[in-house]
Amino acid sequence: MAKKKDKKDNKKDALQGMIDYTYRDMGQEFIMRRKMLRAIVLMIITMIALVVFIALYIDERQKVQETYRKQYVKAIETADDEIKGYLNADGDLDYRYRMIFTSMAEARVFAFLRKDFVDNQKSINELYTVFLKYPDQTRERMEEVKVLLDDILSEKREAYDNINEFVDSIYKKGY
Repeated sequence: MAKKKDKKDNKKDALQGMIDYTYRDMGQEFIMRRKMLRAIVLMIITMIALVVFIALYIDERQKVQETYRKQYVKAIETADDEIKGYLNADGDLDYRYRMIFTSMAEARVFAFLRKDFVDNQKSINELYTVFLKYPDQTRERMEEVKVLLDDILSEKREAYDNINEFVDSIYKKGY
């Protein structure tokens, strides 16, 4: 009889062990669910924060591009005003030419900073190069340059095409 009791006790102990194991697993399962829920909530919060920061970045980038556009227009206006002074022969012509050249350099820099301006950047850069390499020819044709800059300021479509034609008309083998 003692053997039967031992078998019953063994079965009872085994059953109790299984119940204890199941309770322990259920507790760990509960803990894992809580951890996964926390991870999902943190992931959602992180994704929302990422979307907000991307939106703020895009907004700030647009503001910066608008600032570059304004500074580009201001540089063209300054060059236009300097050309007026040059044509009216106010003061030292070499100094006036350097001022026009500096304003064109500034316009070139801001044209290259603008993202939506790729085709027109080349035209502005070529006009700047003409001012740099061929000052004698540019001085002789300053009225044409003023017309080109006025076209840019009035936002005519063909303004940059006219700049390309002007640059092509410069004799590039000499000063």
